[in-house]
Amino acid sequence: MAWEVLLWLISLFSVIALLALTVYQLISLSDLEFDYINPYDSSSRINKVVIPEFIVQGALTAIYLLTWHWFMFLLMAPLAYYHSQLYMKRKHQIDVTEIFSLLNGEKKYRMVKLAFYMILFFIVIFRLVSTAVNSLIDEDDSSMESRAY
Repeated sequence: MAWEVLLWLISLFSVIALLALTVYQLISLSDLEFDYINPYDSSSRINKVVIPEFIVQGALTAIYLLTWHWFMFLLMAPLAYYHSQLYMKRKHQIDVTEIFSLLNGEKKYRMVKLAFYMILFFIVIFRLVSTAVNSLIDEDDSSMESRAY
């Protein structure tokens, strides 16, 4: 049962990383919208973190599949598929010449991802706490049984 707690700890840190990357992208787009940075800097900042975000999200989806956590896998699979399609079509990076025309769409896309990752964050916290409590209860029950003999 200790491996289960470890799985949810890894999931928690991965979801926190996904949240941080998405917020970073949103901040870069907001800075561009208010003319704090130029389009080249904004697009290069966002393009640097797109691939790591895809890798972390895909790895987390694969971990859920391999550990037979079907609900979490089915929750994450559509986004992993969408990310893979973006990557295959080479539309995962922001073009510096078209960034102003795509700005509102990109911000909405990242806001939706942020909401998805927040929901995922709360689910992972709930599962981590419930797994840790169940692990402690099972450990306590087994120690009580060993003392009885």
